Amino acid sequence: MTRTSRLLAGTATAVLALTAALGTATPAAADHAGDPTIHPGVQTYTAGAQCTANFVFTDGVDTFIGQAAHCSGTGGSTETDGCDSGSLPLGTPVEVNGATQPGTMVYNSWLTMQDRNETDQNACAYNDFALIKLDPADAGRVSPEIPVIGGPTGINTDGVGFGESVYSYGNSSLRFGISQLSPKEGTSLGTTGGGWTHPVYTVTPGVPGDSGSPFVDDQGRALGVLSTLAIAPLAGSNGVSDLSRALDYANTYGGMNVSLVQGGAFAGEGAVVRGLLG
Repeated sequence: MTRTSRLLAGTATAVLALTAALGTATPAAADHAGDPTIHPGVQTYTAGAQCTANFVFTDGVDTFIGQAAHCSGTGGSTETDGCDSGSLPLGTPVEVNGATQPGTMVYNSWLTMQDRNETDQNACAYNDFALIKLDPADAGRVSPEIPVIGGPTGINTDGVGFGESVYSYGNSSLRFGISQLSPKEGTSLGTTGGGWTHPVYTVTPGVPGDSGSPFVDDQGRALGVLSTLAIAPLAGSNGVSDLSRALDYANTYGGMNVSLVQGGAFAGEGAVVRGLLG
């Protein structure tokens, strides 16, 4: 797969300007306590860079939400190798839509691979995953369910074959707040990179600000994290970093001990059309 850019909101100042113009550049607090205002698909802001959260995780005590590692990247959009690309440090505050307090970046695959001097080139290229610890005050505002699509029902550990259906939910401000454009259904182009990445094609493709979005397979199992925009094997396709490998790496080498929090029932085929129809 030829990679042209990470979907890094920090590389799109226009996106941030547009967000500000729309009045959505800063996270909105929940209307009142108890509402599930933090969930897969909400926007996150790391030093101003806009991304989209993927799944909810827990270590039995704290609650975490995932985003792409490159959302805290300090280099240009062409710096895509996690083993030598710059990143903000752990402890960086991250604003999360729906939260009343900033979260904290406590894991970043790029930083961990660099600390380990990782030599697996597939991991370096495609391990694109970070964890944001939510403030305890916001724990009651969290739902693990993906809007419209439902799930996740578990974790996909065996990849997806060519032609299999995939589903996602992106929430970039480039969609002007039109929620019907957020859920997406698409097709897998196979599993590559030694199992680390899944090229997919969706209508519409991910856009800047969608980085980190959750992807599930046709059973609603968490498949991965939206990471790259590609021109091959299909123009407009996206690269999805494999969640099972990224999570295992975080728990094995990153000092984490987290597991995926499952959501509700998977809505299945037709969910996106139903979402479009409101």
